[in-house]
Amino acid sequence: MHIHILGICGTFMGGLAALARAAGHRVTGCDAGVYPPMSDQLRALGIDLIEGFGAEQLALAPDVFVVGNVVSRARLADGTPKFPLMEAILDAGARYTSGPQWLSEQVLAGRHVLAVAGTHGKTTTTSMLAWILESAGLAPGFLVGGVPLNFGVSARLGAAQRPGAPGAAPLFVIEADEYDTAFFDKRSKFVHYRPRTAVLNNLEFDHADIFDDLAAIERQFHHLVRTVPSSGCVVVNGLEESLARVLHAGCWSEVASFGSAVSDWNANGEPGAFDVLLHGKRVASVHWALTGVHNQLNALAAIAAAAHVGVAPAAAAEALQTFQNVRRRMEVRGVVRGITVYDDFAHHPTAIRTTLDGLRRSVGSKVRILAAFEPRSNTMKLGTMKAQLPWALESADLAFCHTAGLDWDAAAALAPLGVGPGQRAQTAPDIATLLAQIVQVAQPGDHIVCMSNGAFGGVHAQLLQALAA
Repeated sequence: MHIHILGICGTFMGGLAALARAAGHRVTGCDAGVYPPMSDQLRALGIDLIEGFGAEQLALAPDVFVVGNVVSRARLADGTPKFPLMEAILDAGARYTSGPQWLSEQVLAGRHVLAVAGTHGKTTTTSMLAWILESAGLAPGFLVGGVPLNFGVSARLGAAQRPGAPGAAPLFVIEADEYDTAFFDKRSKFVHYRPRTAVLNNLEFDHADIFDDLAAIERQFHHLVRTVPSSGCVVVNGLEESLARVLHAGCWSEVASFGSAVSDWNANGEPGAFDVLLHGKRVASVHWALTGVHNQLNALAAIAAAAHVGVAPAAAAEALQTFQNVRRRMEVRGVVRGITVYDDFAHHPTAIRTTLDGLRRSVGSKVRILAAFEPRSNTMKLGTMKAQLPWALESADLAFCHTAGLDWDAAAALAPLGVGPGQRAQTAPDIATLLAQIVQVAQPGDHIVCMSNGAFGGVHAQLLQALAA
């Protein structure tokens, strides 16, 4: 079929486009503000990209329009529609569906789906699990909200039959997002996926633009649990009270817990080198390049999920030794004059804190960490979690906040750190000011972490250039 994707450059929809292309469909798409890595990946696949959401695209006459959740019925200040193409689709009575619905019907049907859900660590854990299954020779399909460095792409269709297991359903690993499906379907994306193996990695309040409170998110997670068959498995973080409440509401599948002292799966040792324990007995050892307790927990989740489809823990742990993480997850963008610049996707205060804590454990207490960040996610733009920022930045020696687009006072939120030139924190209204602030204080040996869930104005390359000069 010919599908035309609205909002094709988001990580999810871009991955869906790659899967559709691999399945033999004709794919076109449109978006606004196209930027790498997704734009590069799509063009390499021969997918035509159209800038903007003009109504003239209705003339493409695809078999179905696949609508991303960036699209809405919103109006601009002058009263004209923000997404004219969507209005034209509705007026014409043309066929349309959501990304998760199309994926469920056209790709996931007939496969053993392993879905990774959670507020944090979804992308990394999904990538770990896909790499474990790949290393075990199981040729899984996958869809990840990022680019796993082991694979170089965010999505792959995978084998049509499970290697070495005639009759067994082929495997598909998917990052299972709790954000809503589309403007016409306000259920979480993950309820469409019907997993046989569901990982519940962690759960705290996020997405303040669509959820009123934590209980509302817990309800969506329980909807996911309701879709797992009795022969399936729910892999759950035993440290999370919120997830305990989700399972207490009802669970009809096998449960495999990880992380706590009384969990089925546990770790013994530092995050960079640890033993994996199953019911208290050592079953594997992980020695790898990743840092942070959060990644140790991600590894346990991936090992437990892989065990449900027959991968021995020792084989899973061996695969993780060659796991290269995900693009934009503490990705080293360059080293200039002894100063290391990282790119990281952290945008929620908890993610910022765990990222910086992991780096601090790795580099020690005598090395300076400089944190540059922009509160860009919908939740952070609303200021819902601004009070947590000083806590999130505790491991940083210096912090630099890009304040463009905020309608709350970042300096006031960061006041406990001390704000201003010569203080621990500084704010910048634009990228040029941010760069000047960092370059002025950077010293050889510093580690500079740039954190955003967007392009961050290309700050990484500009920073490396400025430091070199």
